[in-house]
Amino acid sequence: MKVAYYPGCSLHATARAYDESIRAIAGPVGLELEEIDDWNCCGATAYMSVNEILSFTLSARNLALAAKTGLPVVSPCSACYTNLRKTEKYLAEMPHIKRKVGEALAAGGLHYDGGVVSKHLLQVVVEDIGLEKIRALVKRPLAGLKVAPYYGCQIARPLGIEESIDDPVMLDRLIEALGAIAVPYAMKTICCGGALMGTREEVALRLCRNLLLCAQGQKADCIAVTCPLCQMNLDTYQGRVNSAYGTSFHIPVVYFSQLMGVAFGLGAKDVGLERSDVPAAALLRTGT
Repeated sequence: MKVAYYPGCSLHATARAYDESIRAIAGPVGLELEEIDDWNCCGATAYMSVNEILSFTLSARNLALAAKTGLPVVSPCSACYTNLRKTEKYLAEMPHIKRKVGEALAAGGLHYDGGVVSKHLLQVVVEDIGLEKIRALVKRPLAGLKVAPYYGCQIARPLGIEESIDDPVMLDRLIEALGAIAVPYAMKTICCGGALMGTREEVALRLCRNLLLCAQGQKADCIAVTCPLCQMNLDTYQGRVNSAYGTSFHIPVVYFSQLMGVAFGLGAKDVGLERSDVPAAALLRTGT
């Protein structure tokens, strides 16, 4: 399956491990990644509240570039996925926004008439590649590994990848296909604080504490995530959570694509596990 790959800014910087693991599993699952030429930042979650039209234009430019390939767009980042889907929806339903965005695109020699299909990488893995194929690729089952499936808020709503807002199951099913145990995780769609870690750290730390506490309560060996910002907040700032609340969390936070790579028999470096702040390479010793 060939797709227009939109990595977004994080996967070329703080979330390099996510990009590395995606590229490592792409071959085995039959996913051909054609990175969108000259893509730009989607504006993340904050820019929409700063300048709505320019925010839509940023994502519309990526859609216009992707349209040239004739391929569906795949985003590993939940914020990128949400912004692309939201832009597609608003351009289709609001003529005044489409007109203004169209004028901005035209100034750059581009136009966009709609029609590009945007999916989150998790959707592609579960719906298009299929869990049957994933199971067939498992060489090192993650037997006994207890994983808390954390979707985050943005792929659950407002333009979610599943019908259920509060209890999506795609990630749970993938975890189980890899031989691991998807533990009940009541906070699977609760926000981690996102960019608040840079503006209201005390709020974000409290939200992360709650997520980690829930995973610990279920005796999870690790948390699997679908978003680079969720991973950074729960992994990189776990030490600050411990300092702020007197806790002693030591829970690896990994991308679902990294778990796939481990189950496929790839090494820690192949899937970027060595980049984690909370050591996660020990997951390689899991299974049979």
